[in-house]
Order: sequence, then C-alpha cells, then structure tokens
Amino acid sequence: MKYTKIIGTGGFLPEKILTNRDLEQMVETTDEWITERTGIKKRHIVAAGQTTCDLAEQAARRAIESAGISPGDIDLIICATTTPDRIFPSTACLLQARLDIHGIPAFDVQAVCTGFVYALSIADKFIRTHAATCALVIGAETLSRIVDWNNRATCVLFGDGAGAVILKASDAPGILSTHLHADGAYKDLLTVPAGISENPGLLQQGKAFIAMQGNEVFKVAVNSLSRIVDETLEANQLQQSDIDWLVPHQANIRIIMATAKKLKMDMDHVVVTVQDHGNTSAASIPLALDQAVRDGRIQRDEILLLEAFGGGFTWGSALIRY
Repeated sequence: MKYTKIIGTGGFLPEKILTNRDLEQMVETTDEWITERTGIKKRHIVAAGQTTCDLAEQAARRAIESAGISPGDIDLIICATTTPDRIFPSTACLLQARLDIHGIPAFDVQAVCTGFVYALSIADKFIRTHAATCALVIGAETLSRIVDWNNRATCVLFGDGAGAVILKASDAPGILSTHLHADGAYKDLLTVPAGISENPGLLQQGKAFIAMQGNEVFKVAVNSLSRIVDETLEANQLQQSDIDWLVPHQANIRIIMATAKKLKMDMDHVVVTVQDHGNTSAASIPLALDQAVRDGRIQRDEILLLEAFGGGFTWGSALIRY
C-alpha cells in the first residue's frame, strides 16, 4: 500500500507590513482592541502588480528546494486559492508554466480558509491510487484585494501570503487521514457577495469585498472544529495525548485556543503565526507548517493535526505523521 509523505515545505510573504498602529491611522480602531479580540499584531500586503501566482511561485520554489527535487519530478499541481490571478486559466496552470512543467494535471481548489486541507486531501487520494507520485500543493492568497479598507470589522483581519508542500509516494505512513465537510446553509455569514454571474456590477466597480457576521462565524467555527477533533482522533484510534503538534488555520487566537483546549494541549505545542500574518486563508496552514519545520520545532515522526474552518462554510482536518 502506498502512503503520502510530506518531503518539503516552503513559504513566502510580501515585503510590505501593515501593523495595527498603521490601521489606527486608517479606521477607527486601536492596537489594543485588535490584539485582544484576534491576537493579530501585523499582516503582510502585496505590492501593486504583485499577484497570487507571484507568491505561489516563491513558496513553491522554496518547497522544491527543501524537498531536494527538481520541478520535472512533479506530476500533479493543486493550488488552493480564493483570489486567483485570473478567472481562467487557473493559478495552478499559470504556476505550472512558470516552473516549466508540461502535460501534468494542474488545477485550483476553492474552499476558502479550508482550501489547503481540501487540496492536501485530493493530492493524497491521487497518490494513494497511483495516479500521481510527487505532488506540489500550494495555498496562496492576495486577500488585501477583496478587503474593504474602510470597514474596521474586517480590514484588521486579513493578510497576503503563500505556503507550499511537496508530497511524495512512500511505503511509510505520512498522511494518516483527512476529513472534509461543508454546509452551504451558512453561505451568507462569511462571503464576498459578488462574482461573475451574481452581482457582477460590484466586481466591475471594484467593490467585491469580504462581508462577515463575526459572532455567528465564531460560534459555528468553534463547534465545528471541536467535532472534527473528535472525528479525527476516533478515525485513527488515538487519544488527545498522541498529538504532538496542532497546526491550525490562523484566523483568530481565541478559536485556536479553544481547539487547543479541546485537545488538552499546551499552547507551546500549538503553532501560532496569527500575530505576524493575520488571516491568510488557504495560505495560513502551510505558512505555519513551514515556519515550524524550518525553526526546528516540528521533527520527523511526530504526529500533526491540521485543521481549518472557512467560508462556505467549509471545515476539515488532516492527521499527519511528519
């Protein structure tokens, strides 16, 4: 039986940093208010002309270098993004061209903040069924392009970035299980209420912005993530104490702490980057994973729980023996 192993990680953040103090000059808010409610202190913002594919390419190249492979070894590319460069082709295809890779399947996945977990799960299925042997999976976002910078409820939350992993077929267990869920009944609680076929005028006017009912999103997120922790542990016949690291989606420090409490896990075994990155949607888990791998916290053979919740609503988890 073939398994899927992470053999390399990479991350990339735009150069520009927007701090809470900067936001105090833009909207009626304070550093203290933002920090207390979200844990965020700063976020990275793309430069004019910088695209999602630009970020994805840098993260991908770092993951390829980390894995010790060449782009020609890759036979599957999946990019999780809510903010693609173009309506079509997919950002994955644009990235494929930049990496000078030809003929292999390349496509985008749109599950908002859960996108990376969805993409990881899909790539795992490709490898387990022998449809691929080496996959590049990316989460990349330029959320600043769909943020209303006059809306103090949302502009404090989001940032830009990209993270990537290289997955390889292995005889040893790597991705132990993935668990994916969605419920479109909650579609209006966290959304950009415009697109190509619905409210296209907002898109054309540059007014397609994130809208969120924060309190309601928080409640559903905490409950959904609590259930998926139980589901993941039960599926693998593990106890809470068997998890070495929680690598959560970086949306809000209070949601992260609630999930850690569910696992009875000390916060020093939770990878937290929300203070430095803000919510980077599909990029947040691979960015956090890359940081913890590169600084030596996460070691080989440790058990990682990745989990996320996002617009849709979507939510999901991946249990990994790194």
